[in-house]
Amino acid sequence: MKFYIIAGERSGDLHGSNLIKALKQQQPNAEIRCWGGDAMEKAGGELVTHYREMAYMGFWEVFKHLGTIRKKITYCKEDILAFKPDAIILIDYAGFNLRIAQFAKAHDIPVHYYISPKVWAWNQKRALKIKRNVDYMYVILPFEKEFYKRFDFEVDYVGNPLLDAIRDFKPSESFAFKAQDVIAVLPGSRQQEVEHMLDNLHKVTQKFPEEHFVVAGVKNLDKSLYTKVENQKNVNLVFEETYDLLSYAKAALVTSGTATLETALFNVPQVVVYKTGKISYAIAKNVVKVKFISLVNLILQKEAVKELIQEKFTLENLVVELKAILPNGNKRDQVLKDYKVLKDLMGDENTSQKTADLIISRINHNL
Repeated sequence: MKFYIIAGERSGDLHGSNLIKALKQQQPNAEIRCWGGDAMEKAGGELVTHYREMAYMGFWEVFKHLGTIRKKITYCKEDILAFKPDAIILIDYAGFNLRIAQFAKAHDIPVHYYISPKVWAWNQKRALKIKRNVDYMYVILPFEKEFYKRFDFEVDYVGNPLLDAIRDFKPSESFAFKAQDVIAVLPGSRQQEVEHMLDNLHKVTQKFPEEHFVVAGVKNLDKSLYTKVENQKNVNLVFEETYDLLSYAKAALVTSGTATLETALFNVPQVVVYKTGKISYAIAKNVVKVKFISLVNLILQKEAVKELIQEKFTLENLVVELKAILPNGNKRDQVLKDYKVLKDLMGDENTSQKTADLIISRINHNL
């Protein structure tokens, strides 16, 4: 079998790599071309384009790079036709992947979409476009199945791939800070996120001189982005050790994204922060249709973890909210109770294997 898989960011690379492993377990000789990252390549995919070439964040930032994105889409279409896959597997990344889905449908290539775009957050009528161009949708958030039912589109809830990744993870005995009482700082995985976040995140560490903060860096970004926090006495920087850090942390400051759910699944109380460019935020404020931005709160449909967004993301607010989730803080116990409800809602599926089984059985059925 031949698969063409497209992921456009770091989390998609992680989930794509686990899906590749599951596909190859059943189809050891499968040919897989992919847009993704190091994890997908290591799992056995032939990497066409790395996600770091496509990681634009926010409406305005995407607009500025439309020319580059269009060239990538054209190249992707040509590469798909040359490869002739049995199926295309799209992983989130709506702006790019929905265009590829439409193209694939027009060329009679089966489209499997793993991890739905967040169409429930804004422009919900895009669900109709998905229904037209996607043959099979595999969703990872419990409420998404009901959302798509409103558009008469039956989708599969396959659990959440983070459960697989965390279940398989074993903390490293050599992790430098395992014996210390640390607060994790997760500033994001894209350059714009890190630039926006570290200004306030590095200031808050100065307000807690008795605490030890560890910042989770990522290697695909220039190390110079982290210089603001490197030379502080109570701050350390690690790279590519986020799960080790969350295994030992007592609290966390987290940029909104997949990391908020990962932090909850590691049972670490957190404050969620987010800041983007003024133009992008103004546009988003007018179109986004959900009450919360963190996955934890979206799944629970309540503000279980505090969200400090844009103008609320201030040093003063960070100090107050961090104190509230530290041991003996007035919000800590409730956060941990809400995490238990969250885990019950998500279930305990082997998500990557279940998705791979469904994809392969449907390809075989249509042969």
